[in-house]
Amino acid sequence: MLTARDISKAVGISEKDVIYHLPHISRSTPRGGHGGPLFVVDPSKCMECGFVFRKRDRLKTPSRCPVCRSEGISETRFGIIDDGL
Repeated sequence: MLTARDISKAVGISEKDVIYHLPHISRSTPRGGHGGPLFVVDPSKCMECGFVFRKRDRLKTPSRCPVCRSEGISETRFGIIDDGL
């Protein structure tokens, strides 16, 4: 699992460009049960109160927690896994 920053460094494009391309990548991978690669997202989490951003549509890491307003948020992580079928 990699953050947008990790991907940016690995492929040599800006973090903003990585965030721009991630929705296309997520739509280009099958949604389970097809025997192919799956796009997975490890959601951001508030480091202060523990709130997990599970139902977030945008793939960019949020700037602050809606519960405690803390700005200490872990970065969203992305990956592509092979379900082995």
